[in-house]
Amino acid sequence: MNHTPHITRLSDDFRWPGGRRVAVIFNIAYEAWSDGQAPGIGPMGNVLKPGFFDTNAHSWASFGMVRGIHRLLDYADKRGVKTSIMVNGVLAERDPDTVKSLHTRGHEIVNHSWGMDVIPVYFDEAQERENIRKNDEILTRVAGIKPTGWISPRGTGSPISSRLLAEAGYLHHGDCNDDDRPYVMDFGGRRIVGIPLTMDVNDLPTCIRYGQGPRHMLDTFVDTFTAMREREHAPLMLDVTAHTHVMGRASGAWVYDEIMAIVAQHSDVWVTTREEMAKYVLSQTAA
Repeated sequence: MNHTPHITRLSDDFRWPGGRRVAVIFNIAYEAWSDGQAPGIGPMGNVLKPGFFDTNAHSWASFGMVRGIHRLLDYADKRGVKTSIMVNGVLAERDPDTVKSLHTRGHEIVNHSWGMDVIPVYFDEAQERENIRKNDEILTRVAGIKPTGWISPRGTGSPISSRLLAEAGYLHHGDCNDDDRPYVMDFGGRRIVGIPLTMDVNDLPTCIRYGQGPRHMLDTFVDTFTAMREREHAPLMLDVTAHTHVMGRASGAWVYDEIMAIVAQHSDVWVTTREEMAKYVLSQTAA
């Protein structure tokens, strides 16, 4: 297989189904860390001394599996919105009933590596292939559906991740931020769509990195959505991303619900999943 992809980017006159120009994807980041690992960030600002397990950050992140995923799914189901859900393989081990329910409720399962600490950029090629295979196997077995998409933890794939995913039969990945519309990567006949994981409306940087309240994310969405619809002329996509351990709480989940309600008022916007978007782009671009 050719290791250097041929890239096809969408032209300014490209349109989504029905002639729509703007597409919105609702993502849910349903995340966990490997056994004995905790996130490097948490609600407390002060960092522990090296070598000590951060029980506070670990407990904070565990909320996503205990409560957050269920609250966000209930809001999405109430609105009739099908979401793209990033799922770590370890969750299929720890919470198989919930992982299975994601597909039965009509949502897309996106492979999100084994755990949030298992980042492809750290691997050699053999290790990365095994990580893809391992997670593909457990998610397929538990959920009853084979994932067609991948997003690495922190969106950080290795320099060869897109090729390895194309070889493994994946249709799309989100380890890119170099466009505001999807593009096709062709590795010698194996095509995979790079769907940027846009960060404009994402609760983790908004609330954790920048310390803003949930309403700030709502305001950012409204401003961005309005600009895309009223000031731009090219085809665009916008991710609305909620992490189950951040905005899965009552203090923030209402924002996710409110954004879904706003989008539903605009028939000129395509509400879709990452898989549906990838399939449409592939169907509209020449091999």
